[in-house]
Amino acid sequence: MSGPLQTAKLVLVNARAALFDLYGDHLRARGGRASVAALVRLMAPLGVAAPAVRTAISRMVRQGWLAPVRLPPGPGYAVTPKCVRRLDETALRIYRAGTITWSGQWHLVVVEPVRDRPRRARLRADLAFFGYAPLSETTWIGPRPSAELATLFAAERVRADLFLAALDGDPRELVARAWDLAGMARAYEDWLAQAVELVGGLSDDAPADQVFATRSRLVHGWRNFLFRDPGLPAELLPSEWPGEKARAYFEREAARLLPPAAAFVDRNLAEM
Repeated sequence: MSGPLQTAKLVLVNARAALFDLYGDHLRARGGRASVAALVRLMAPLGVAAPAVRTAISRMVRQGWLAPVRLPPGPGYAVTPKCVRRLDETALRIYRAGTITWSGQWHLVVVEPVRDRPRRARLRADLAFFGYAPLSETTWIGPRPSAELATLFAAERVRADLFLAALDGDPRELVARAWDLAGMARAYEDWLAQAVELVGGLSDDAPADQVFATRSRLVHGWRNFLFRDPGLPAELLPSEWPGEKARAYFEREAARLLPPAAAFVDRNLAEM
């Protein structure tokens, strides 16, 4: 995750992921709904064309994240209860409040073998997103339970046994074996360098649509760490962990850019 590839990931956005970010970062606090026309306008500064927006909406409806609603400006889409749970848990991890505490126990998830390859891939991706790492093909470990596990296992029709357990040994050795800390550290360093470049390119008098786009790309890039960083407590991480410096920069700049970005969202939602 370095060089041009990572820069492209920070600047370019996927339409479906950008819609998730928009609903989670702005629309969740505004009733969780918006017209199709407003969604198209809000995606335009990110370089996402109207056909791509509509395709992403259709996919999210099929997957149960959005539901069609009729709004005064016209047809629109609202978050489903499933989407609300995902957005709320994601927000807690993106905008972490305070220092992460750890009880000293690990959450173990033992999943029955899944032979269907697409279902197995979805299960692995979701478990990683929820902060778990595989110890074996069927056993996963995380520093704390995820509230979304029951929904995931019900949706995938998978049986799993859950345990809280204390390790008989050095937890730092377990962390180093379960998670690629060196790769994670490099990813944080690369992200920070490119985020500084991205935000530094924004002038003090930049129009609101540019501020919105820059902040959206910042959030979009930071959100990718949810798939690889479970939010381990400081005592289990190497000294001078680059993730904390990256997080401090993200939180500072995301907060600084929020007022003009939010005003841009409000104006587009108000348009008929």
